[in-house]
Amino acid sequence: AACGHRAGEEIGSGLSVSCLDSDSAHFSLPDSTGSMNGVDILKVHCSHPHLIVQLKFCKQENCRRFLQSYREGELQKSLQNHLQLSLAMTTVPLEMELKAGNEHLDNMLKDEDRCLECIYREKPDRLRDEEITELEERLKSLILHQNINNNMPSKDCMSLNSPSLPSQGSSLSPQVTFLFQGQQFDNRTLTPDDHQKFAKLVSKKWKQVGRSLQKNCRALRDPVIDNLAHEYDREGLYEQAYQMLLRFIQSEGKKATIARLIAALEENGLTSLSEELLGLHSNEDDS
Repeated sequence: AACGHRAGEEIGSGLSVSCLDSDSAHFSLPDSTGSMNGVDILKVHCSHPHLIVQLKFCKQENCRRFLQSYREGELQKSLQNHLQLSLAMTTVPLEMELKAGNEHLDNMLKDEDRCLECIYREKPDRLRDEEITELEERLKSLILHQNINNNMPSKDCMSLNSPSLPSQGSSLSPQVTFLFQGQQFDNRTLTPDDHQKFAKLVSKKWKQVGRSLQKNCRALRDPVIDNLAHEYDREGLYEQAYQMLLRFIQSEGKKATIARLIAALEENGLTSLSEELLGLHSNEDDS
């Protein structure tokens, strides 16, 4: 096939959208690609005022159909329709941007083959976030319950193969508090300040910490950490550590918590850095 694409290969893209919710994105993709079979949502990342949706296309034809729908405004129209319904608003302001890596595809949409080439270069190396899978299961269950309420025959309902809603015990929510040096601390998602302190102070042990985080983070699976070490070798230890933790934060979202980072630091003997992140050093200085 043209531009180095082959049927069945995975190609990826990033879709950056303002004023968009993930449910609307999920319902709008079948409208733009013909079905959900040819496209996967890998991640939904909120970066106010944008919502970034990372997509993976299983075949070139699905990607081409998506580009055509995006170029002709059909995707935006579908998103706006779903948003108007879900938000109970008559009009929803919506701006969209299509990117593949650092390439802005909006400026080259008329050159479809060039767009496909750019997207193919960003072939995704990550798996879908567990939260996306959970979202899809909840949407399927919602459809099932709606069909039951609408007196749809049970035979048709069963054909959806909809799983039951996850129980409270299977929730992926992070723990509320955690114990460190005999003290109880509130758990929270990592902040930009945590991110910078870690990169500044972890020094050569960033790889060991990354391998500890890797146990429960698919975005850091081998050979990602070694690749980051090589890619940012010239920039030095700060940038290598920064990029590693950035991968963790972007992949895990609200599950990228201080408790998980502290556990990884403790596993590698970095007690002083743990204390710094928890503000224990500043408290001692004040006293």
